[in-house]
Amino acid sequence: MKRITAPLLIIFTLLLSLLVGCDGLDENYSTNPNHRLSFSMDTLSFDTVFTTVGSATRQFMVYNRNDEPLNIEKILLAAPASSGFRINVDGRKGDQFDNIRIAAKDSMYVLVEVTVNPNGKDQPLLIQDSVLFSVNGVRQTVLLEACGQDVNLIKGGVTLTSNTTLTAQRPYLVYDSLIIDEGVTVNIEKGTTLYMHDKAKIIVGGTIIANGTGEKPIVFRGDRLDFILNDVLPYDRTPGQWGGIFFKSDSYNNIFNHVIVRNGSTGVTCETSDPEKSKLKINNSQFTNMDGNVFTAINSNVEAANSEFSNATIDVVLLAGGKYNFIHCTIANYMSLKERHSTLKHEESSYTLRILDNVTVNKAGPYTLSQAYFDNCIIDGNHAAANNLETGELQIAENEDITVKLRSNDFNYRFNHCVIKLKKIESDNFKDVIFITETDENKMEYRMTGGDKNKYMYDFRPDKETTPGVGKADLSTSQKYPTDRYGVNRLTNNTPDIGAYEYVPKEDEEEEK
Repeated sequence: MKRITAPLLIIFTLLLSLLVGCDGLDENYSTNPNHRLSFSMDTLSFDTVFTTVGSATRQFMVYNRNDEPLNIEKILLAAPASSGFRINVDGRKGDQFDNIRIAAKDSMYVLVEVTVNPNGKDQPLLIQDSVLFSVNGVRQTVLLEACGQDVNLIKGGVTLTSNTTLTAQRPYLVYDSLIIDEGVTVNIEKGTTLYMHDKAKIIVGGTIIANGTGEKPIVFRGDRLDFILNDVLPYDRTPGQWGGIFFKSDSYNNIFNHVIVRNGSTGVTCETSDPEKSKLKINNSQFTNMDGNVFTAINSNVEAANSEFSNATIDVVLLAGGKYNFIHCTIANYMSLKERHSTLKHEESSYTLRILDNVTVNKAGPYTLSQAYFDNCIIDGNHAAANNLETGELQIAENEDITVKLRSNDFNYRFNHCVIKLKKIESDNFKDVIFITETDENKMEYRMTGGDKNKYMYDFRPDKETTPGVGKADLSTSQKYPTDRYGVNRLTNNTPDIGAYEYVPKEDEEEEK
């Protein structure tokens, strides 16, 4: 034991001397009141934060740009109890920190979170606090602010068993799934927003009547309000944020008018039903940016007008059996955040529009396609094989094995006055169709098609008067839909445009503002 004790005593003495030596570093702190801290920002702002639900973590940097180390005598939150903000300084949590050393030319992180208490108001309420720093008798601050929004929280898997109205007074936050029982009708007021948490779904056994307006649309979107890339890419422009909307087999007579559905794993799925009964009527709506299909319908009866279906990692619109009418719709796929792909092994990429007849789904069927009519529609995209187009952005096939492509006469489909990215086809099924490829000089040109320079935003309005389809729509069809999705008159000079949007010169738009 004596032999062991002596070496331990020596080691302990050495460690103690090292610690004393480290303490000696503190003696070199600057006491110059002009030596101050610098910060990566003056104000740390959170986007809207739902009450009772904690925010994502944000951060700012603290810098000592001086040639000497500084002792930060205090770092504290001004009003943590009332504001709900929380901080973490260099890995330590708390409301107050004393004597924090920051070396010369060094920096450290301050992490910030906030949980806002319910405020009893329908409109967002601004919450503020400050992080205070004291160095050499000088006080410096970084302002913290967030907008707290009271929500109607739907959590734990809620099933609506009686007729219900979802109002626009406060947004809804759906944490798990919202199920609408068979025979139940849910009316959604104009201006209502439903924020969907990760993997949350709307499962409809009954009926949804969603009547928005151009000024007050109804919105289904993810619940992340922060950015993946600061000031460039918010979560709200990123696909795969929530589960999707599913209309079950016994769900009929659904209406989507001025509805926006965006950024899910899938968009809208209409499950197998009776194709002689109306499944879903869509008007003036947008379904966009899905990590899967944007719109899927199996043996269903769907009508869609004045609507945009856009941007999918798989197919934008997939129709398998059933009865369909699409009028003045823009169906486009310029997905750029993720690579487009097919779920079928023998295909390298997806299609903007895929139509299947005589198809078996989940060992049921086969389902016959009785009607697929497209009038004044755009079918376009950035197809990976566009320089060697076989079927371009459109595929019409007999079954899921894709053994027959682009059949002409075997079932009832029609494209009338459409723009389609496709090699030209001579067939009575294609009437006054403008066929385009990427090699055409007269290609489709839109306002914005994503990418970093556009901050991943899309605007599928025609950008030029020479864009294919401008002034080329079937007038008799357009007369039944005299305004486009944004309310622009189609019938000026009786030269309506193909697609969901009329061409409007940017200078005219600026004059209106």
